[in-house]
Amino acid sequence: MVPPMSTAQSPLFRGCDLSCRRGGRMVFSRLGFTLEPGGALLLLGPNGSGKSSLLRVLAGLLRPSDGVLEWNGQTLTEDPEAHAARTHYLGHHDAIKPVLSVAEMVRFWARLHRTDFAQADRAAEAAILRFGLGPLADMPGRMLSAGQKRRVNLARLLAAPCPLWLMDEPTTALDRASIAVLETVLAEHRAQGGMVVLSTHTDIVLPDAEILSLDRFAPAPEGLS
Repeated sequence: MVPPMSTAQSPLFRGCDLSCRRGGRMVFSRLGFTLEPGGALLLLGPNGSGKSSLLRVLAGLLRPSDGVLEWNGQTLTEDPEAHAARTHYLGHHDAIKPVLSVAEMVRFWARLHRTDFAQADRAAEAAILRFGLGPLADMPGRMLSAGQKRRVNLARLLAAPCPLWLMDEPTTALDRASIAVLETVLAEHRAQGGMVVLSTHTDIVLPDAEILSLDRFAPAPEGLS
């Protein structure tokens, strides 16, 4: 298990007056949030309300049209590489290499975040077992089902620890048993000082999470004040 994160490793994450424009359309505007160590933000809203766009903005993959994102008082634009290093972003599409085995993929992610490769390999093995992937360790990515691919990507959260987890519909293709494992992993991450921002259309246990309804930040129709 990863040791608890200190407040210095997992400081305040804040967004102020964020706006996002995609394809010439304003998706959301004047959105704000504050996330502290151990906190969780649950993104809700209908399709097209901007949940995925917001997660990409928070990951630094998409620049907001307006507003500021800060980590411990420093804007993300000041050091984007540092933000990338402290962030796990899990999008809709699972990053699976068809020719690599499950074990090879998880070990690769673990070694990206650890200088001790022996320790990285042990962490990868533990993550594989945690998400019930042991029997699939030698199976190439091209042979995995949708649910198995999703569990491989979730395993990287444990294999390569980062304080900030940004997750877009992480329960997609998972059965109830796998969702229960994910819920426990999320609770442990938060107990160690980690942060979670998660969008979902499926019920998931995320105690004391702040609800952020994206439809509250929808821009007014053009022509209306």
